[in-house]
Amino acid sequence: MSEIQSPKAGRAQPQERSSYCVFRDISTRWSDNDVYGHVNNVVYYSWFDTAVNAYLIEHGALDIHAGQTIGLVIETQCNYFAPLAFPQSVEAGIRVAHIGSSSVRYEVGLFAKGQTHSAAAGHFVHVYVDRESRRPASLPEALRQALLPLKT
Repeated sequence: MSEIQSPKAGRAQPQERSSYCVFRDISTRWSDNDVYGHVNNVVYYSWFDTAVNAYLIEHGALDIHAGQTIGLVIETQCNYFAPLAFPQSVEAGIRVAHIGSSSVRYEVGLFAKGQTHSAAAGHFVHVYVDRESRRPASLPEALRQALLPLKT
């Protein structure tokens, strides 16, 4: 992963906005907050999925209803650096760290609107499979083309 590591502790560090290729606005909802007054950790994974899949749909690379190839998540990870809470606006930065023959590693940084360092950063890996057989499938050319501007 492209995370900046602290030389002292080896811990993941917040990411800079400039290390992401595209951004998507996300509105927090009242129900996103937990009893501790901030967005619950599980919501962050939903935002990762929403940001990436919306980008792919908008770029004609993913047909969630009738496409022959679908992406299945096989790995996820997130580091949390600062709390986010309703009613904050969030910006999801997206980049692609790896494009394989049937898999993609997406990296997402979540930023409080206008902030230069991420409140959270993580990744997930999609393995693209045939919708019917669920066997790995080569990345469709439209998907590969949509990913190229995100590659770091």
